[in-house]
Amino acid sequence: MTVYELWPELAWIQDEELKAKTAKTWETALERSVLTPEDLNRIPFTLLCGPDLKVTFMDHKRSVVHIARDAGQKINDFYHGELTVNMDVLISGAILADVGKLLEYVLDENGKAVQGTYGKYLRHPFSGVSLAEECGVPAEVCHIIATHAGEGNMVKRTTEAYVVHHADFMTFLPFKERLTV
Repeated sequence: MTVYELWPELAWIQDEELKAKTAKTWETALERSVLTPEDLNRIPFTLLCGPDLKVTFMDHKRSVVHIARDAGQKINDFYHGELTVNMDVLISGAILADVGKLLEYVLDENGKAVQGTYGKYLRHPFSGVSLAEECGVPAEVCHIIATHAGEGNMVKRTTEAYVVHHADFMTFLPFKERLTV
């Protein structure tokens, strides 16, 4: 499976250079990871919600990209240019937000995804930025990778980073913290 098959949303990036750098980052991560594209379509999207979670890594990641794109389009449609979203930066950042998890996760003897030693030292926002910078991804996209998780609460976020952060957390926190009655 190619990166473009794994991520059909790459086609939404209009800037061909950014599209290629985004794809290269995923290719590099897959080369260095014990995880395969098939694993990404099998393993749960988070290690924090138990082993029976049916939502896969790619289900979650692709939904975040779709939600972020839709939100970015609505911001551009309704805010009269006073609040704008660079759609290529937004989509690239959403696709790359969790690319570092390919270095953070390993598979145990039962094929279950667990946090590896590398991941205990460097969470995925850090390893993701490192991979992206190595592939020439511009700073405004690396900013989204760096700030999409809790680490980003320590700095100011761009509009695109806020959109990805919220798309990610609105589809994660209900699994972890929702009120059930």
